[in-house]
This record gives sequence, structure tokens and C-alpha cells, in this order.
Amino acid sequence: MSSAAAPDRARRLAALRARLAADGLAGFIVPRADEHLGEYVPPAAERLAWLTGFTGSAGLAAILPDRAAVFTDGRYVLQLAAETDAALWERGHLSEQPPPDWLARHAPAGGAIGYDPRLIGAEALARFTAAGLAMRPVTDNPIDLLWTDRPPPPAAPAAAHPLRFAGRASAEKRADIAAELAKAKQDAAVISDPASLAWLLNLRGADMPFVPVALGFGLIDRAGRVQLFMDPAKLGPDVRAWLGNDVALAPPAALGPALGALRGRLVRVDPQGAPVWFEQILRAAGARVVAGADPCLLAKARKNEVEQAGARAAHRRDAVALCRFLHWLSEAAPTGRESELSAADRLLALRAELPDFRGESFPAISGAGEHGAIIHYRVTPESNRPIRPDEVYLIDSGAQFPEGTTDVTRTVWTGPGTAPASLRDHATRVLKGHIAIATLVFPEGIGGAPLDSFARRALWQAGLDYDHGTGHGVGSYLSVHEGPVSLSRLARPVPIAEGMVLSNEPGLYLPGAYGIRLENLLLAQRADLAGATRPFLRFETLTLAPFDRRLIAPALLDPWERDWLDAYHAQVLAEVGPTLDPAARTWLTACCAPI
Repeated sequence: MSSAAAPDRARRLAALRARLAADGLAGFIVPRADEHLGEYVPPAAERLAWLTGFTGSAGLAAILPDRAAVFTDGRYVLQLAAETDAALWERGHLSEQPPPDWLARHAPAGGAIGYDPRLIGAEALARFTAAGLAMRPVTDNPIDLLWTDRPPPPAAPAAAHPLRFAGRASAEKRADIAAELAKAKQDAAVISDPASLAWLLNLRGADMPFVPVALGFGLIDRAGRVQLFMDPAKLGPDVRAWLGNDVALAPPAALGPALGALRGRLVRVDPQGAPVWFEQILRAAGARVVAGADPCLLAKARKNEVEQAGARAAHRRDAVALCRFLHWLSEAAPTGRESELSAADRLLALRAELPDFRGESFPAISGAGEHGAIIHYRVTPESNRPIRPDEVYLIDSGAQFPEGTTDVTRTVWTGPGTAPASLRDHATRVLKGHIAIATLVFPEGIGGAPLDSFARRALWQAGLDYDHGTGHGVGSYLSVHEGPVSLSRLARPVPIAEGMVLSNEPGLYLPGAYGIRLENLLLAQRADLAGATRPFLRFETLTLAPFDRRLIAPALLDPWERDWLDAYHAQVLAEVGPTLDPAARTWLTACCAPI
């Protein structure tokens, strides 16, 4: 954190404490969230960053009269320490030192802890009440009252997502959701996730960085009719015609009265993905609330045939830029003249040359040396450093195309010298975990938690591990992090299903030294197994980019692992090689030679 920012942060924290005291609150929690509880938030919702300086995508601050703490997960521990003032904020791990436990230990006895019900889900709030805390909702967020130069809400226009990309008409999707509600004898469901609205209505937008959505809320009833609460200025005549007569448009201010009109109705609200405000307003109006997952989640995650073909097309297109970049890096990195920022800019420029490139799917993680050990490192002009000869460089990036969303990580040795044996051992163990996931065949109905361990076996055998999940779901020209399925020890018990796209990204991070992560995207497909007594699934690898053979210790690979790696590299060469210029094609040929 810059020294210039410290006085501002201290004044903001002091002003917030004064406001809480005036409102009779003993404390307050500030989650890193907006009214949609998504990973990315518009500038107007960056309340946690405004207060603390922490800019990671997962975090929560807890403020008491005499102490305050900020919590994040394993991806951002080092970033949290770098961006916050230790004189103001204690730092904690969300799972190792949960905020409810911290508050229960330190909050004044009998005092009420304030929270904004629009910024937290029912499940998350329940963890605070279960810790014995008296939680009080606030009508006006005190940070919004103090943040005098707060940016305005986004107002980018929405656009139709054509059937040649979506694969299914909105009317068909709405009919499926309506049938699900009718079967459950539910009258309506709340849709608070803009990505679910985008999928359901075949809309896209530009309200959010990296996620092509238009912010809004929806109510869908058991007849398939939708009330869409969105700034009407975002929706031109063509888009309104695209939505059709069964989608009624209303301004966001009409949402509260519309919920109030559901008295006596049975309404589904997602306790994890929707703000608890919905449940509170509905119950106050006399509606009957039932906890249930967003009805779009599973259907959105299971890509139809058109979306699957689009995912393959998007990855083939993206591979051209990736391979051109890696070829450039192989020549530029040993010189020491490039930096983390210049490398990220180079990759973005190469992607911008691709047809229909719509932007990055997340801020590129461009980390050299010790910065690669910061799992979600984000280079800034202040943190930028040269990419030096003979060190590790990690680049994690992705792209948005109308056909699909990409996400890929490669870790390379900059050269020109030989990578140390210990580094090659570490990188090869990560690669073995990657291959283990890529080659898995598993029974239909299995969730992500059991699969996660396969990626860690080779690391565990050496007493090593990594503090993040092995994979996450990926949307179709939507969020690069999509639920409800993941490959993680903490994964929700949701089975992996045919058509789902997931990442495969084991890693290893040595703080102060280097980080290794190897990531491809996978498409879950039916596995045809002779003699199988039940349906099985397998993964199709979508990403096409070579792994750095300078970081591979072939002796550590089993024969079947070598076979997979050679076959993968042969596919990369066959599909990408013909698109490259002669010099890049020669480089790729050498990269893809058998191990």
C-alpha cells in the first residue's frame, strides 16, 4: 500500500466507526460484493477496496470500535498483506479464521453487528448468526453515505445473443424452467445473477468488466413469463423485440413492489447466490419463501451442442494468439528487456488481432519469479518488474468470443540456461496432476470433490500441495468462473454432467521464489466403455498450447503420461501449426516433438 493512501484509509475507517456509533451499531461487515453477489463488481460497488485498499475478488472486512480485520482466501493472502495497512487492519484467512468466529471473540457483548442485506446471501448470513452474533440489517449502507465521489452505476446497452451462438431460443429455456417450477409446485423464482438472466433471455451486455452481461434482476413464474428489472435505457427497440411479449420490462425501482405483490405465493430464492434482502422483503409481504438453487444454474452449465461446438471454435482461434505469444516470449524473455506488463500487453495485442475478439475474460495474471507465487497476482505499474533470464514466468489469461470463453495458464522457463533439477521436479509433478485429470474416466453422478485428489497425488508424495481448487466451471461467452460445479475439496455436491466446461489447473507456489500452474479447459463428454454397467464420463481437452518441455523431467513421467503428452502436442501442432508464420511454426514443431 502506498504511503499516500494510508491517511485516506485511516480517515475513512474513523468516519465509518463514527457513523456506526451514531446508528447504535457495535460493528459492521463489508463483503466484497455487489447486489448480485458475483465475482466481478462494477466500480460503484467496490466498497471493500474503497475502505481497505484490498482489490482481490474474494474478501470481507469486519469493523469494531477498537479493532478491524480483513479476510480473504488462499489465492490472495500475499496480495492482502501488500494492499492493506497493518496498523489499521488485522489480516485473516476466510476458512482458517472465519470472520464470524473473529467477531464472536472480539465484538462487544450484546452489541448488534450491522450488515447490508443486499450484499450477502442467506447461507453466508446464517454463519454469523450461528456464531451467536446479533446481526442487524441496515436500510442505507453507511459506506455509500460516506463515499462522496462514488462512481455512477454502469449503463451500457444490452444486445441480443443470436441463436447461432446460443443454440436454444429463450422461449424453450423459459419453458424448461417453468416446467421445473410447476413440478415443484412453486409459483415463481428470483433470478439475481446477471449471467443467469443473460443465458435465459439470450442477452449479453457490457456493464461489467470481463463478463459480458447487463445488470438486472428477474422473476420467472410457472407459466414461463419473466419480469425483467433493468434500466430501460439499456434496451433498444431491437432488443425489446428480441425479448418478446412474455418478458415484461420494468425499472429496477419496481423490484420491491413486484416482490410485495407475491403475497401468499411460493417463491424460490437461492440462499447462496441471491441477497438475503429478497427473502426478507418477500416474507415481510406475506409470501412463502423456499430455499432452492437458481433454476438456470445447471441448465446454463450443461452446454448444448451449438455451445460445445462454439467452445471448440473459440479455443482453436485463441490458440493462434497463444502460440504466437509463446513463440515471441521464447525469444524475448532471455533478453531481460521485457516486463510483466509488456508481456501481458503483447498477449492482449495478439488476441485483439483475432476475429470477433470481445475482450479478456479476466485480468491477465502475468507473474515473473516470486510474483508467480501470488496465486491471483495482478500486475500494476507499481508492482511491475522485469522478466529476467533464467527464472520462472507464469501467464494466466483468457478471452471472450461470441462462441465461447477461454482460460489458459502456462508456466515457462525464460532461459537461456537450464532449469534447475528441483524446479523441473516440481513442474513435472504439477504436470502429472494435470494429466491425471485430463485422462480421468469416472461414473456419471460423481461431483468434483473426489476428482480433486487425483491432481494432487504426485505433489502429496513429495510433501507438497496448493491452496486452491483444481478446477472451476466456465461459461459460454459469460463468466470465466461459473457454478455450480467445480473440482475442489470444498465443491458443492453437484454431479459433473455431460456438456459442462471445467478448468484443469493444478499448481505449486513457493512464496518468494516462484509459482507453477498448468491450465487447460475441459469439456465433459459421455465415455463409451465396453462392458460398462452404468454411464461414465470423460474429458475432452479444449485448450491448444504447448507445455514448456524445459520444465519437464521425462524420467518422472509414466509411459501412459508420456503417451498423453505426445498425443496432445501432436494435436496442437496439427491444429495450430498451419495457422502460424514459418518461424513460429518451426518453434512449435520443436515444442511438440515427442518427449
